[in-house]
Amino acid sequence: MLLVAVLVLLLLGGAAPASAHAGLSGTDPRDGSVLDSAPRQLTLTFTESVGLLDDSVRVIDPKNRPVDTGEAAHAGDSADTVRVSLPADLPDGTYTVAWRVVSADSHPVSGAFIFSVGEPSATTAAVTAPTEDPATASLYNIARYAAYGGLALLIGVAVFMSAVLRGPTDALRKLLPAAWLTLVTSTAALLLLRGPYERGTGLTDALDPTVLSATLTTRPGLALLARLALLTAAFFLVRRSDRRTTHPAPGVALSVALAVTWAASEHASAGIQVPVAMTSAVLHLLAMAVWLGGLTALLTVLYRAPHDLTLATVTRFSRLASASVIVLTVTGVYQSWRGLGSWEALTGTTYGRILLAKLAAVALLLAAAAFSRRWTRRWAAGEPARVAAEARVLETVGGSAETAEAPEAPAHDRPPVDHDGHDHHRRALRRSVFAEFMTGVLVLVITTLLTITLPGRAATESAAAQTTAADAGGSTASSSVVPFDVGTPNGQGKVQLDLAPGRVGQNQVQAVVFGPDGGIVTVPELRLTFTLRAQDVGPIDAELENRGGYWGTDKLRLPLPGTWTMKITVRTTDIDQVTVEKDVRVG
Repeated sequence: MLLVAVLVLLLLGGAAPASAHAGLSGTDPRDGSVLDSAPRQLTLTFTESVGLLDDSVRVIDPKNRPVDTGEAAHAGDSADTVRVSLPADLPDGTYTVAWRVVSADSHPVSGAFIFSVGEPSATTAAVTAPTEDPATASLYNIARYAAYGGLALLIGVAVFMSAVLRGPTDALRKLLPAAWLTLVTSTAALLLLRGPYERGTGLTDALDPTVLSATLTTRPGLALLARLALLTAAFFLVRRSDRRTTHPAPGVALSVALAVTWAASEHASAGIQVPVAMTSAVLHLLAMAVWLGGLTALLTVLYRAPHDLTLATVTRFSRLASASVIVLTVTGVYQSWRGLGSWEALTGTTYGRILLAKLAAVALLLAAAAFSRRWTRRWAAGEPARVAAEARVLETVGGSAETAEAPEAPAHDRPPVDHDGHDHHRRALRRSVFAEFMTGVLVLVITTLLTITLPGRAATESAAAQTTAADAGGSTASSSVVPFDVGTPNGQGKVQLDLAPGRVGQNQVQAVVFGPDGGIVTVPELRLTFTLRAQDVGPIDAELENRGGYWGTDKLRLPLPGTWTMKITVRTTDIDQVTVEKDVRVG
């Protein structure tokens, strides 16, 4: 039941959208650029090395037809740069480039950009990344959650039986095989789903021999295959642990090897300080498994066979958990620094915000663990008193332990002994361990989300590189003054609109309304839309907000370069309004 609870809670964490860990740092031609002559090749540069798929780069012409390009390949020895050749003399117009690659830490990344030859033209091609099958992505992420849960249970329960209980127990007899089966099943599912997950295709490709064969040539595929081989060896240890205590060395070696299969295909395998990062990731994963898997085992015994737990066994687990926390803290701090890169990324990136949520959950976990240790100390403090009370009973009955078989004194003549002391401490410990266990599951869910989120360091580098590239292309920030007249007395005025940076992508708008005397006035409503008539795009609502004295937004996104028509609607009263237009150039 506990295993089912773990899996249900992990599944309720939701299948996060597949996000990548290699950021696009630049393209040649630049996104939104207008070229005098057709380029002979496209170049995409990423923040880390990437792997290529059969259809990694697709180019769509202005009439929504595929362009016959060369095969995508790495540029020279640069694994972080992808290049594809283009046919000679491309016709004038706007082209869409859709791309999908696999980052070095095994996650697919996709996107799209546009460029124009000659003049921008109307295009029916959607400026989107290659589609991703939601069922494939959801099942793949569910299998990832299940694999983490299975690993934690397999290692944690095995360590608990050998180092804490120091022998097999009926209470855990079914939990260890169930953990092994969960890990095997989820790993096999990951191996089959890996191909369609990378390509963004449907579940039917999971059984395609060609797709599976291609998966087995990649590093993630080889890591999953190695994990299945290790689990085959682990099967015999699981069977032996049911009957007797086994030597810990094989189990330790298998646990480390299993953790390496994760580190070799996650964040640690790409970026800076890869050897140190992989060592840290292995230690972090093992410490997590020992603590959370051990908590599951402890909670199982507390519920199913509470009298199998003595004070000595609980104390041993407490020490083991404390050591795991130390390892988790040291490796977690290093991994957080490596993933973030700066304090700004802690709040300015999705990775940083999820990391803050994890830190909050870990704080709750440590608080719950403190309650468990407190009940363990109370249990230990009460043990000498219990022994002394039992000794007094023996003295009352027969004067010493040797005369304990003398006739028992009447119950009302015996001194009171807290025979329920053990059960009281076990019940209190069970409640605190349950809270610790549930919080640990939450930490595991958040940790899994972190593994599928673009690290803050890569996000910052990608944003900085794209900003630099955009700055190199020049800014067309503009300030426009648009007069208006609603046809009523004192109904004349003007609107000053500032658009920055005035190029493709996200823009800021500030609008100030002036009255007939030139002073700033407030109006009940100010609406602004953008329309690119040459390509029949729009209207795009800027969604201006009243910011007290002026209207503005930071979220206007303009997808294409060209001459856009701004349509400004000024409402001065409940019934009086006027709409005026002004053209603006977007670079």
